[in-house]
Amino acid sequence: MREINFYRTTSGHSPVEQFLDSLTARQGAKVTWVFRLIEELEFIPKQYFKKLVDTDDIWEVRVRVGRDTFRLLSFFDGPKVVVLNHVFAKQTQKIPRSDIRLAERRKRDYFRRKNDE
Repeated sequence: MREINFYRTTSGHSPVEQFLDSLTARQGAKVTWVFRLIEELEFIPKQYFKKLVDTDDIWEVRVRVGRDTFRLLSFFDGPKVVVLNHVFAKQTQKIPRSDIRLAERRKRDYFRRKNDE
């Protein structure tokens, strides 16, 4: 069983939660369903959760709702905690490098602050 957490900035702001709050009820229900798969299934289908190559262990959660596709970038904090740290609506087939770099920066920030505690 895994646990999903949200990255927070030093001021306590969660970019992912803010994005999720803007979704329609139908979109939110599908995102919640995919989160449940990640939390409960030992082996998650790659169409919903996969490791991105050539990154600092960044994982992608992919949610399709009708014609919309949302990509949530994340990382692991230990073997069972998935930290969601960046999200965007899919525009192209490839994930923009700038989005991956932002997710990697937030990952480093997360662990730096965690180790300072």
